[in-house]
Amino acid sequence: MSAPDIRAVIWDYGGVITRSPFEAFARLERERGLPAGFLRQVNATNHLDNAWARFERSEIDLDAFNAAFAAESAALGHAVPGREVIALLGGEIRPEMVQALRRLRPRLKLGLITNNVRAPEGDGQADAGRGEVLAQFHHVIESAKVGLRKPDPAIYRLMLDALGVAASQAVFLDDLGVNLKPARALGMHTIKVGEPGPALAQLQALVGFSLD
Repeated sequence: MSAPDIRAVIWDYGGVITRSPFEAFARLERERGLPAGFLRQVNATNHLDNAWARFERSEIDLDAFNAAFAAESAALGHAVPGREVIALLGGEIRPEMVQALRRLRPRLKLGLITNNVRAPEGDGQADAGRGEVLAQFHHVIESAKVGLRKPDPAIYRLMLDALGVAASQAVFLDDLGVNLKPARALGMHTIKVGEPGPALAQLQALVGFSLD
């Protein structure tokens, strides 16, 4: 089997370049005595049109999200204000991923597709080094700016068009299977990211050169 002709690598941010915000979710759940996985359950309920989805598309502001998330979580048994969840989104940058970006950039096009929010009041996303990381990408798409979010196939097509590559020439890395599925359906190579090591080994095999 011949090696794929990879010309672009497209990344997610939270949970891929940074450690997963789900770790912070789990801490809050333990501190509050909430069921394990509760916050993810809220986010997964009506995931295309719930408070989180609408906030990431900039259809509602922070105050509206705060109230809507509280209502949605209360309906599942435990009211949690949305502001408390937004404060958990910042994650520690993984140095292995930044090193891989630096190895890739001279040889391939790099894109970033991130579902994010407009939350100026302590949104938790201004983690140290973020600007330096974003500078590695040739094109960045933020859901809050374009009004689209993963897993809408349109957001992947926007990135492919911006980078000027076919889907079969791109690799997409994300920590959520629901976001990988439409990319794969378009013809992209996909990698589900947990810990950096296994994901980078898969990426290295696809691009055909060392990322160490």
